[in-house]
Amino acid sequence: MGLLLLLASTTLLLASYLHPGSVTNAQQVFTIKDVSLSIEPSADVSRGTNVTVRCRASVSSSGQEALSREYTVYKDGSEVYTKTTSSSDDFLYLLPDARVSNSGKYKCKINIEGRQRTSNAEKLAVEGLSKPVLHLNKGVVTEGEELTARCTAPGETGSIFFYFYDKGEEIQDKQVNSNQAEAVLHFRSVGIHRIHCTYTVFVRPDSYKSEESSSAAVSVKELNITPVLEISPQHQIFEGDHLNIFCSVRVAQRSTDSMLLYLSEGTSLLSSGSNKVNHSMVALAKAPGLMFECRMEMGNVVKIANRTVPVTELFSAPTLTMSPAEVFQREPMKLTCNSERFASERIQRNELTYTLHPLENPMDTGVFSVKAPLRDFNYTCAARAKGIEKHSETLTVRPRVPVSIPKISVYGKAILGKPIQILCQSDSGSLPINYTLFREYMPENTTSVRLPIQEALFTVSISRPEEIKKFMCEASNGRRQPLLGPRLNATVIVPLSHARLSAVPNLQEILEDGHLNLICRVEGTPPVTFKWYRVGDSKPLNTTTTDELHKDYMVPIVTKEHSGRYYCEAFNHARNLVRSNEVNVEVRMAVWKKALIGGICLLIVSVLAVAVVLYFKSKRGKREAAAELSVKPSSPKSDDSLTVSLTHDTEVYNAATVRVDRASVSVWSERKPDAGNDEESSVVSNEPDVEYTEVVHPRSADPARAPLRKGTDTVYSELQNSPHGAADHHDYGSVEYTELNGDPEISRLHPQDLPEPVD
Repeated sequence: MGLLLLLASTTLLLASYLHPGSVTNAQQVFTIKDVSLSIEPSADVSRGTNVTVRCRASVSSSGQEALSREYTVYKDGSEVYTKTTSSSDDFLYLLPDARVSNSGKYKCKINIEGRQRTSNAEKLAVEGLSKPVLHLNKGVVTEGEELTARCTAPGETGSIFFYFYDKGEEIQDKQVNSNQAEAVLHFRSVGIHRIHCTYTVFVRPDSYKSEESSSAAVSVKELNITPVLEISPQHQIFEGDHLNIFCSVRVAQRSTDSMLLYLSEGTSLLSSGSNKVNHSMVALAKAPGLMFECRMEMGNVVKIANRTVPVTELFSAPTLTMSPAEVFQREPMKLTCNSERFASERIQRNELTYTLHPLENPMDTGVFSVKAPLRDFNYTCAARAKGIEKHSETLTVRPRVPVSIPKISVYGKAILGKPIQILCQSDSGSLPINYTLFREYMPENTTSVRLPIQEALFTVSISRPEEIKKFMCEASNGRRQPLLGPRLNATVIVPLSHARLSAVPNLQEILEDGHLNLICRVEGTPPVTFKWYRVGDSKPLNTTTTDELHKDYMVPIVTKEHSGRYYCEAFNHARNLVRSNEVNVEVRMAVWKKALIGGICLLIVSVLAVAVVLYFKSKRGKREAAAELSVKPSSPKSDDSLTVSLTHDTEVYNAATVRVDRASVSVWSERKPDAGNDEESSVVSNEPDVEYTEVVHPRSADPARAPLRKGTDTVYSELQNSPHGAADHHDYGSVEYTELNGDPEISRLHPQDLPEPVD
């Protein structure tokens, strides 16, 4: 452990010996709090002011050792100065005797051990430029001689443009990075020239211009060299004459080794040389004449001699005309080539010959007979005499195309009752074309078509469809006979009318599960678009277009839901909408449904009838059984008695007349109706069924038991039927009575007269 401490101490001492400040700085902690920049004495100064750019850095550190600081100054984003110092004082960047070129935005940056911080930017504006100074190396020069001018901007720096002026007109400019510039000047004219200069300093993004320098005078003397231009002959010159042109110079006491001569006529260079040049040519008439130029160039000296030579026309340029002025294809025509003027002192008219191009056949008279071409064609002619040939201007022959038989058609649609537009048109024919509309050979109206985009339209009215065939067109476009076209054959659309809606089958015979056809009929011109509606619905049931005047809408299977009111609408190309009458459709029940319902009803009635018959038979059977059970064999004449059984459900029964032992007896059994329903009573009660039995006995011989009456005895008894063969009981509270009719002596018994129950 001790050895490690000793080694570390030794290493630290060695490092401090080799790099005295490294250990301290490594252990020193610092922070750059702020960096600011200021311009002194002001941000806006005049030229020549001493300006200081101050950079102040606020740094806090933990040690006593001075930190190494690197300052960098920027102007308009470019680095202009860098310095490293250990002083904590403000960093100063000096601009002594400030110039306009020092204007710009400044900022500074501080760097301490890799840590950087940049200040804000401040703009410096320096106003004022020094006055430029002009210097000339000569004050007197001759034509073409060079002169050197130097312009200086005292004390200025930066990118500078220098401008040189002669009599206020800029003649040269120079861009340099110094404060002076030289220019080599040449003067083309003799006399006194006044020279001055200016300069402009560019400081991005602005520029500053100086005032003008003092002017200097330069005297330019004429060079004693003169170009000479000679032309022969010198008197009146006619076309065809030969001309000789000479170009030379006169020089006084100077070498002409560097001299060049140029001879030209207009823009054509005829000849060139060093000392003397010439050229020969045939004279041609031009207005205002032939213009020749002799040009001398020696260095920067240029001297020119000009001369215009008038040339008299030998004959005028020919003109080409045609007759007649208007021709049709393949028609004969004449083309005349003629020169109106000629120099009679030099030639005669018969010396002129004419040629028509492209025929190439010379004619003395200049009259050419040709046929008009099939299309537009260009002709020219030439007149020739004494070797001079002149051409006419181009004549374009546009032969007219005969108009073809006009076609007649309806423009748009022909609708009866509305204005109809009729179009007349020819497939071929030169414009203008005149079209005339005829109605039964009587002219209606005439129009002229002069442009390709025009159309010959006529507006007419008709009262019947067949009147459309009375119209014809006539066309003409010149001297030829007008052409009459065929009659108009077009369809006239008759607006629809008399819309009718009918139903098949008859409205009284529309049954369910059958079919229904709603037939809509109209009068007018097809094609017709039909629509069927149901009253109350906004959307059509069906829409169809047909070439017939009637159409049906079929419902294949009719139901009750199809009942209602229906109507149809129709329209054709006349766009008039017509509506039919309304048809009330009432769907009746199908025959098989009626038969089915009748059969069901009959079946129900039959079932009810059988049920009733069976019901009454069952009741009667019960009564007969009860009557048989109620008869007692107490007397030998018991077979003469009749027992009738009545249930408590029956309100009144009329007994049938029964013949017993030669006696006819009518028997009635009656019972008072119950307060409630008979069936409900029979269902609710748990008592055994009670039957009332009328028993007829022969008159008893026992006077003790027989009442004091004649005839058959009436016995009231109650029979209680017990199920499963139960014994009869007599302790019932109901009263039974039997009334025997037919015996005049027998009267109805009252309840108090009833006898005791009989076992």
